[in-house]
Amino acid sequence: MQNAKAIVPKPINEPILSYAPGTPERAALKARIEELKSQQIEVPLIIGGKEIKTGNMGEMRVPHDHEHILGHYHMAGPKEVKMAIEAAMDAWQTWSKMPWESRAAIFKKMASILQRHGDQTLNAATILGQSKNAFQAEIDASCEMIDFLNFNCWYAQELYSQQPTYSPDGMWNRLEHRPLEGFIFAVTPFNFTSIAGNLPAAPALMGNVALWKPASSAVYSGHFMMNLFREAGIPDGVINYIPGSGRDVGPIVMESPSLAGVHFTGSTAVFQGMWKTVGENIANYKSYPRIVGETGGKDFCIAHESSDVDALATSMVRGAFEYQGQKCSALSRAYIPTTIWPELKEKYLAQVNEIKMGSPEDFSNFLNAVIDKAAFDSISEYIKNAKAASDAEIITGGNCDDSVGYFIEPTTILTDNPKYTTMCEEIFGPVLTIYLYDPKDWKLTLELVDTTSPYALTGCVWGQDREAVNEATEKLTHAAGNFYINDKPTGAVVGQQPFGGSRASGTNDKAGSMFNLIRWVSMRTIKETFDPPKDFRYPFMNEK
Repeated sequence: MQNAKAIVPKPINEPILSYAPGTPERAALKARIEELKSQQIEVPLIIGGKEIKTGNMGEMRVPHDHEHILGHYHMAGPKEVKMAIEAAMDAWQTWSKMPWESRAAIFKKMASILQRHGDQTLNAATILGQSKNAFQAEIDASCEMIDFLNFNCWYAQELYSQQPTYSPDGMWNRLEHRPLEGFIFAVTPFNFTSIAGNLPAAPALMGNVALWKPASSAVYSGHFMMNLFREAGIPDGVINYIPGSGRDVGPIVMESPSLAGVHFTGSTAVFQGMWKTVGENIANYKSYPRIVGETGGKDFCIAHESSDVDALATSMVRGAFEYQGQKCSALSRAYIPTTIWPELKEKYLAQVNEIKMGSPEDFSNFLNAVIDKAAFDSISEYIKNAKAASDAEIITGGNCDDSVGYFIEPTTILTDNPKYTTMCEEIFGPVLTIYLYDPKDWKLTLELVDTTSPYALTGCVWGQDREAVNEATEKLTHAAGNFYINDKPTGAVVGQQPFGGSRASGTNDKAGSMFNLIRWVSMRTIKETFDPPKDFRYPFMNEK
């Protein structure tokens, strides 16, 4: 029975290293970047603890220098997927019965390995493979992954401690928090190395086994993450690493009777397609699969005329352009009152014009490359259309260049149409659209914010007028699963702001909390009676 004792100490968030000039972490990171760049690696599948090479190869390129090849990876096909399912179900027989403390020890060991910082492989791989700058890589690949590992162990203990409140004399009531009966399909995104690691790790901590399909554009960092799982002692078959095309991997996985759950971060269309497939196959599954997904956003800022303009300008720059806007929480649409716009515009433009764009290997660059050619083309098309639109004006950026890397300038679109395309559709790039409103239309603008987008992931309100802030908070109750007051709508921290949204943004199961982990267990109630009755008759049946 998976019950908890008070043995896991309450964690604290991992301190963020600065990588300032002269620091040892800066020197170690730069050295590791150069070392990884100097070699090409071959990435195999990992199935049942064994390296599998299929010969069907994909390339791993540097987004900010796309002629530079980091290596090649083997891609899974139907044969390998079936092997992975079999390996996972074999591992389930023992892993699902392992004491939870032993499972937690493996993931806490992995956190300890990452905390040593000396190697810097995961950060360097994220910088090279996903074009994140040193700070973005540090808060993601190192700090958030460490936090996921440590806090999940704490939350697992809290979950296991949830037991019936009362057992009468002669009886013992208890709950067993069982792993799901089957495997979890973890489908992970390119933009956060930590999310890619957490999606298979969180269910595995709870006694489940996983098939991990990474995004093709993040196989490189995923490979090193998988190495960390193995170094920490994850048993063979508990997590199986199967990069490959979705059309080759997905159908076999989704049709398996042993599919117990989906842990997904990616596009809304793909997630809805997976949900539809689960529905179509529902009669074939051994149990009803748990479906957990985070799918995107069209994240907003609604500013009141009482806003602190200096802080608002900075939050807009950071919220929209950190990691090239390739965060599902990135600020993408802003509603600004006309009364503060002249001052805000001056301060905002001054900051945007100071942004340096280029390779993340040059630590002076704030903005780096978008992930690949497909993303570059898609984002560029939005910018091209804005240049030609009569109801849109580009006031910063607007230039795109993929001659060396996939670079797009931090672009700001000003529109007088609150339903202009870039106010409504997710772009996933360094593009912020601003709509100016008359302060007299505050309530109408709140309605616009709530109804313009199908997403409901993150958003923020700015203002010093508490009544206005309260009004926005109430009106936008369902517009964002993570809502920020006088802050940018990005940067959720494990243990502080559990992350997730609803509507088209996902199932809001709050990664980095007990509420996510509870999706990966199935409870069994056990009632034990010490002195059972020996006569079927009840007192009311007596005649006297």
